[in-house]
Amino acid sequence: MQILPDMEPIIEFHNVCKEFRLGEQFDSYATLRDLFSGKRKANKLNSTVKALNKISFSIEPGDCVGIIGRNGSGKSTLLKILSQITFPSSGKIILRGRVGSLLEVGTGFHGELTGKENIFFNGALLGLKKSEITAKYDEIVSFSGVGKFIDTPLKHYSSGMQLRLAFSVAAHLEPEILAVDEVLAVGDAEFQKKSLGKMSDVAKSGRTILFVSHNMGVIASLCNKVAILNYGELIDYGETKPMIEKYLAILETNTECVFQSKTNPELPAQLIYASLVDSHGSIQNEFAFSEPISIKFKVAIHNVVKNSMMAVILYDQLKERVFTVLKPLEILVLGEHGMTLSLPQKLIAPGFYTIGIEVFAHLDGVYQNIDHIISFSILDDGTVFSRNSYGNYGRVIIDGEWFDE
Repeated sequence: MQILPDMEPIIEFHNVCKEFRLGEQFDSYATLRDLFSGKRKANKLNSTVKALNKISFSIEPGDCVGIIGRNGSGKSTLLKILSQITFPSSGKIILRGRVGSLLEVGTGFHGELTGKENIFFNGALLGLKKSEITAKYDEIVSFSGVGKFIDTPLKHYSSGMQLRLAFSVAAHLEPEILAVDEVLAVGDAEFQKKSLGKMSDVAKSGRTILFVSHNMGVIASLCNKVAILNYGELIDYGETKPMIEKYLAILETNTECVFQSKTNPELPAQLIYASLVDSHGSIQNEFAFSEPISIKFKVAIHNVVKNSMMAVILYDQLKERVFTVLKPLEILVLGEHGMTLSLPQKLIAPGFYTIGIEVFAHLDGVYQNIDHIISFSILDDGTVFSRNSYGNYGRVIIDGEWFDE
């Protein structure tokens, strides 16, 4: 990876590919003879997967670029290569500025160091002098809201506190390029609003931002350019509005109404199956506004954990949350369990929607978080409630009780 002095554009991707090798594992033990003779047995599947495939585009200084695509499309891998956490298998990236990144909670931080020490540690990694970091120190601590714990080792911070401090450091130490993955979803609503406001200020200051998100509303308000990735390939890159429209069209033509996953005994609880069915029990991805919808789930319980829950989240076509339905899981015994969530008819306004799930426990944290596992459309069937409702009356129609007085 090459870093050049100031000249445009600020970032160039040239045929960037990233391959991961799958399945090659050697036996646990080998004799000295095996090592010298080269006869050590390996379980060679030797298959590879391309996380990125010949990505080429350029970003101008001051652009705020949204990186969008389905889960597994290569968005996070692209930012990790940009941040030099990993390197491309082939191709190259040319950078003309320092990169500050916030990709995962705790990335670039050390658990044994205090919050204060981590601020100076991160600043040093960015090539800043101690005096430059000191000048920003009070502002960083104030924005993060963790001042009370700033002299506490980071390993004692909650994930939310780590996120606040990491974002504050990345945003305030003023690298020319800021790369942010959708870790902001970990923070509370107040911090998300605060951090998005800060990113907007950073963009207006002329610095360059790359922002990965599934929230099309945030992408539309924050970014002036958008890159669409799909299965590791760059589908298109350009102005925000037409790119979002193109991405939503791709989603609608690839509607999935069944989700299946292999069991993972290391997870205390997990979702292994989900499907959308109509009133006759048939799998569907289109429903009339006046038609009831049911979602069938199968959950595998490997370890009963107190206060464990499954959250079923409905997203609209801009990938914004419409509502969440919770299901307690601690009441279930070990094994696989089927369950059905019925949604009332005349509730969801006509439009395109996706469903995500989150399996978690209040004390243990999140076991499984999968956005947009199944998708479906609600069709306007001419009822008085549905007519012209989407986008005018919101996403949900409530048939409340009225009483004359």
